[in-house]
Amino acid sequence: MPAEPRPIPPRPIPAGWSRAQRRLHWGMAVLVLLAAALGLYMVGLTLRQILQKVILYQVHKSIGLTVLGMALLQLLLHHRRGAPQEPGLPPWQRAAARAVKAALFLLLLATPLLGYLLAATSPLPVPTLYLGLIPVPHLVGADPLWFSRLQGLHKAAAWAMLALAAGHAMAALHHHRAGRAVLRRMWRG
Repeated sequence: MPAEPRPIPPRPIPAGWSRAQRRLHWGMAVLVLLAAALGLYMVGLTLRQILQKVILYQVHKSIGLTVLGMALLQLLLHHRRGAPQEPGLPPWQRAAARAVKAALFLLLLATPLLGYLLAATSPLPVPTLYLGLIPVPHLVGADPLWFSRLQGLHKAAAWAMLALAAGHAMAALHHHRAGRAVLRRMWRG
């Protein structure tokens, strides 16, 4: 008679965020804000400033690809390590926090992917060079119709990500002012 499988013990809930999780969190926050500022600035440049425009687009794309990699790594760390829970939060706030976190991660993945597809479908044959050095192949070809559609989607995803991130930051500040250690744990562990 085969032995019954042992139940998997529940994973312990960590008391705080790991150093790697905290560094990825703040690194992505800085890079997302930088990419947003660059995005707004670079689209306003005229064709007389074409060299500056091309360079800033490459920097913007490199930041997006870096954020994509960091978000994937952060998801892996969350999966392996888990996330701390804030004691004393009502269930609706826990559910809201989980929903915002899931939406932020979805946008941290979708926005750079949409940006990549936008660059790949561009009618202008501009290569994507990660960090200005490493060619990133475009897996799809130029397509003006898709390029036009993806422009709006990329922009909407970026604005939605910034809005959710602002709400996330305001909630963290609210909990900090209420005496909870949410912000302290994300800053120092």
